[in-house]
Amino acid sequence: MPTEHQDSQVRGPFRIYTPASLGDAVRHYRTEAGLTQAQLAEKAGLQRWYLSELESGKETEQVKRLFRVLRQLGVRMTLDKADW
Repeated sequence: MPTEHQDSQVRGPFRIYTPASLGDAVRHYRTEAGLTQAQLAEKAGLQRWYLSELESGKETEQVKRLFRVLRQLGVRMTLDKADW
């Protein structure tokens, strides 16, 4: 059975509990869209290095804040392919 770390075999939804699981999901959907990090970063208005850190599971200050808010609310985040 595939794990969240085997991007090419996983289909969403992704349950997001940690920076690493968020990074796995972003990488999965980016590659599924056929985009490089540079292409996605440009489209999203981000620096490529920031996207790289996000995909590698680095706990940035923004990610720490997001998880802190979610924990306080007692909720979790799930990412799934949007139909818009």
